[in-house]
Amino acid sequence: MSRREVHLVGGTRPEAVKLAPVALAMREAGLLTPVLLASGQHPAMVTQALAAFDLEPDITLQVERTTGGQAELLTAMIRELDELWSVRTPAAVIVQGDTTTSLAGALAAFWRRIPVVHLEAGLRSGDLESPFPEEGNRRLVAQVAALHLAPTPLAAMNLLDEKIAAGDVLVTGNTVVDATLAVAARKMPFENPDVAAARAGSVNRLVLVTAHRRESWGEPLDRILGAVKELIARYSDIDVILPSHPNPAVRQQVEAALSGVERVTVTDPLPYPDLSRLLSEAYLVLTDSGGIQEEAPSFGVPALVLRDVTERVESLHAGCAKLVGSDPELIVSEASALLDSRVRRDAMTAGGNPYGDGRAAVRTAQATAHLLGLGPAPEAMPVAHRTALTTGVIA
Repeated sequence: MSRREVHLVGGTRPEAVKLAPVALAMREAGLLTPVLLASGQHPAMVTQALAAFDLEPDITLQVERTTGGQAELLTAMIRELDELWSVRTPAAVIVQGDTTTSLAGALAAFWRRIPVVHLEAGLRSGDLESPFPEEGNRRLVAQVAALHLAPTPLAAMNLLDEKIAAGDVLVTGNTVVDATLAVAARKMPFENPDVAAARAGSVNRLVLVTAHRRESWGEPLDRILGAVKELIARYSDIDVILPSHPNPAVRQQVEAALSGVERVTVTDPLPYPDLSRLLSEAYLVLTDSGGIQEEAPSFGVPALVLRDVTERVESLHAGCAKLVGSDPELIVSEASALLDSRVRRDAMTAGGNPYGDGRAAVRTAQATAHLLGLGPAPEAMPVAHRTALTTGVIA
């Protein structure tokens, strides 16, 4: 066993974005050798996301999929991971969040008696059906993790309520804050030509819209798209950019609703630098993305959350996000209130970002090294960057 090699397992773009700063922090510290492992869930998107940080996967698993089902994906990834770790056993495995990849990585490592570090631990909606299957995935990962790195005090409290030992929990902040600040600061030119054309010379206010969760597909997405059309009709000084989900049925649904609508640009999934720059330039974001909900406050951009419940309640408590679900009347009403009043809009994000101070990756690297007996325990995220210690889910 290599006592210094740590495998960072990711299979989706958000995982890659949140793991990249950790790999860089580990390299800089020099105590651990980070190995970026692409699980095969969405390999092209992982490679694209890592490229924004001048990184690439060290290992990419080959996962065959025929049905597209979660059970098929989970078993295939566990099989590939187990085979790898039988001959190349890392000192620890880091999994991020609540995807099928996270669950596969945690279980495969646990069965090999490899310590599991859970990044972004402790998020809870309290409802196994929403988000599905993510709520179940993260609860299961918590049962086998050796170290739980919570992004906020509330997430840490959720873990303590579940009888996770306090000594195994650390509040680090969320590494997505590290990632988005670093990428946006580079101010790279837009890579997507449609986005570049839409933003070139535009003086209109930008409304960024994302609706990728499975729970948003179908009728909820139709209602969301209807609200977008209504906002475009009401406000002649806004542009809408909507990166569509790669699922062909979802893309067709979006195109059917918005094709030909002026000042609306529908794109393929965007490279992370493009998305970060758009977010930094946006006046308002409508999203069902947890990552964007965490990133937007860093740029002073309010988020209207296109879900009925969210596990990221800190942004609701801080006032920088508001739940609107897929109700078109509520979406239009809340968006209009912000579009009509710059003061009201700016007030939503005046309290800063409750999800981190940009040093979560450093704390993660230090905590992992400490777990392996290679350094002192890190200090938790400073109180100044934490939200109030409250419990429960706002619905």
